[in-house]
Amino acid sequence: MTVETQKQTLGFQTEVKQLLHLMIHSLYSNKEIFLRELVSNASDAADKLRFEALAKPELLEQDPELKIRISFDKEANTLTIEDNAIGMSRDEVLSHLGTIAKSGTAEFMQQLTGDQKKDSQLIGQFGVGFYSAFIVAKKVEVFTRRAGLAAEEGVLWASEGEGEFDIETINKPERGSRIVLHLKEDEKEFADGWRLRNIITKYSDHVALPIELPKEHYGEEDKPAEQEWEVVNRASALWTRPRTEVTEDEYKEFYKHVAHDFEDPLSWSHNKVEGKLEYTSLLYVPARAPFDLYQREAPRGLKLYVQRVFIMDQADEFLPLYLRFIKGVVDSNDLSLNVSREILQKDPVIDSMKTALTKRSLDMLEKMAKNDAESYAKVWAAFGQVLKEGPAEDFANKEKIAGLLRFASTNGTDGTQNVSLADYIGRVKEGQDKIYFLTGDSHDHIKNSPHLEVFRKKGIEVLLMSDRIDEWLMTYLTEFDGKTFVDVARGDLDLGALDSEEDKKAQEEVAKDKEALVERLNGVLKDQVAEVRVSHRLTDSPAILAIGEQDLGLQMRQILEASGQKVPESKPVFEFNPTHPLLEKLDNEADEDRFADLALILFDQAALAAGDSIKDPAAYVQRLNKLLVEMAG
Repeated sequence: MTVETQKQTLGFQTEVKQLLHLMIHSLYSNKEIFLRELVSNASDAADKLRFEALAKPELLEQDPELKIRISFDKEANTLTIEDNAIGMSRDEVLSHLGTIAKSGTAEFMQQLTGDQKKDSQLIGQFGVGFYSAFIVAKKVEVFTRRAGLAAEEGVLWASEGEGEFDIETINKPERGSRIVLHLKEDEKEFADGWRLRNIITKYSDHVALPIELPKEHYGEEDKPAEQEWEVVNRASALWTRPRTEVTEDEYKEFYKHVAHDFEDPLSWSHNKVEGKLEYTSLLYVPARAPFDLYQREAPRGLKLYVQRVFIMDQADEFLPLYLRFIKGVVDSNDLSLNVSREILQKDPVIDSMKTALTKRSLDMLEKMAKNDAESYAKVWAAFGQVLKEGPAEDFANKEKIAGLLRFASTNGTDGTQNVSLADYIGRVKEGQDKIYFLTGDSHDHIKNSPHLEVFRKKGIEVLLMSDRIDEWLMTYLTEFDGKTFVDVARGDLDLGALDSEEDKKAQEEVAKDKEALVERLNGVLKDQVAEVRVSHRLTDSPAILAIGEQDLGLQMRQILEASGQKVPESKPVFEFNPTHPLLEKLDNEADEDRFADLALILFDQAALAAGDSIKDPAAYVQRLNKLLVEMAG
């Protein structure tokens, strides 16, 4: 006997041990979900067999009627879930039942807090799957054989859910998997036909293959010699049924099945298209982000069926990347059954479907934003930064996506991102033809920025953008509803009609009056700035650094630096407030050395106020200390 066929005892991956412990202790309040998870896995395995059998019909082994059978033994206190689906080879058993082969597993584990309520929600994002069996079982046995392999290549996997599992080669004549749960003493309720029937009806009625339970007989005299089975679910693909015949609960349970989530979705859209193209789609908006949402290479996409035959999970060609959080199924009558990912990337039918499904997804979000602000606030909290990728990726829907974006603004105090662009436009001042915004690395920093002083004075609302992606977003989002966006920290601020003629005349006079001070400051700062000018932005602060019209802002510079890319050199514009006492003193300073020290201190302070770092902190401290000593006498 080779090593591979011997019985082996192996240790679980560390993450599996942690997950098992947390599931057993965190999900005790909703134990029955284990059956939903195991039925869902069996359904997925049946889908995979149907797909592989398109090319290799012999895999069906004279047993083409796929089904799931659930049986129980009250005396032995066991529950068995059996399918005649694809099954697993020894290598697949080791891969699927000993490890968690998901990207970001380590990051997921780091998020766990030890708080049972919070952790149970996180586990839901991760997907509980097969390991949920240990919520109710003290021991789990899996008898399996992959379709196409010989009977003697069956595999038995067994574990008590602690640190290790046993695996050995067995003889298994029939393909598929049989999972035997040896129930804990206090979980006998799950070895009961009525209880199991209720759970299946509640969670798995939509599963598109028969789920059978033993037919119960109430008199010994009419009990048949051979076990009879009865189908207890509807066993028809939910998305193929008319919307009027599908209940809200059925839609929710189908989402949990297709998304491997155990939280209800926030919204869904069920649509059948007939005409030039024929397909059905059922799209869902989840309630929370999966743990790997920001790993752009993570598996994503819709479950693809062709004429009700499962083709692939995570078909990502039907929605753009910024909608990667949308879950659901698409069932096409126009694609061939032997479609591949390569064909999907080139097929013009896919482009048409992608356009339509993208619009349907955006319409669903738009409807939620309009009619259910509370639910949309959850969407924004979970997926807002992903939606912000949209304007760059999807030019055709840029205006529609922009309408879904939410921002903080100077109208609020706590930094909540709840202001839509339509809200902002509805509140603009008379004569205001711009949408003003300011980006920065944190809300607390930008809400106190000197760049906002003139806007506060005039009562003009400014959008405050502190997400890492915001400056990049605004390079693609240049206008909305006919109004252009203006970064209040960039270029020479022009408030247009919001400045009165008196304001403009006063600004011109001050600029002319301070030409000598501009020249002196330029002499000191010429190596560090692109220009020195009188500021129209400031009312309280002495000085500020403005970004050149074509230059990168702080956020974009930090992103490029973090990714190891070379950052183009640029110099800021130094603007000063001519009415500030410090500038008045500076203007009257006759000692050029002292003038230079004060000018450099103001420049460094302006850099700090802008959220930037000081190029020479030691020199700044020396100048400041020198000034403090002089002030102290």
